Amino acid sequence: MHIDSLNAVKEMRIFSSLDDKQVELLCEISSIDDYAKDCVLCYEKTESIKLLFLLDGLAKSYKIDKHNNEIFLFYIEQNSMVSEVSNINEDYLFNFSNISFTEDSKVLSIDYILFKKYFLNQNVLITEFMSEIISRSNKLESLVNREFIFDSVAKVAMMIDSDLRMFNKLKRHDISLMLHIQPSTLSRVLNRLKKDAIIDIIQGKISIVDKYNLEIIYKER
Repeated sequence: MHIDSLNAVKEMRIFSSLDDKQVELLCEISSIDDYAKDCVLCYEKTESIKLLFLLDGLAKSYKIDKHNNEIFLFYIEQNSMVSEVSNINEDYLFNFSNISFTEDSKVLSIDYILFKKYFLNQNVLITEFMSEIISRSNKLESLVNREFIFDSVAKVAMMIDSDLRMFNKLKRHDISLMLHIQPSTLSRVLNRLKKDAIIDIIQGKISIVDKYNLEIIYKER
């Protein structure tokens, strides 16, 4: 790999504890690929032998219902694991959802069998790898809360509190689709939160004024 690619790998959170020799070994069993916006990385219900991490860009996880409608699940941001790991004893990975890119992106692709052999089986990166798996599990937990427990106010409050940067980055229409609420409902919720002095809105950008009461909205549901 090019020296810039080596540095990109070293700067990733999950690999930050590796020494130079270990990073070189990791790069020997890996490749870095560029993907254009809207490109599909993988399809649901398929198997893969590659462990994938998003180095740069933004991806989304989604499913397709029986009417061929896209059901948004969650976003995957840079410095995060793209692959879904449900059983570390298997030598392949099963794709729970479709993954596509919402902007030009760069992906680190690692031979999963060799990754297990040279790292996990040698008790290297175990803690970091499990943290990535737990992080993905937390996304699914948030998804369940969002879709089956939270009302529109709680949905918006949780997203603002947990990922303000993403909220301000996306268009309001995209946020509405993501949260499965009407754009008019999103506007009413934002106006209500501003009126209650929980958030402020300046030139379309949200800022948190009262984090405590923002958290109460969704944590007490």
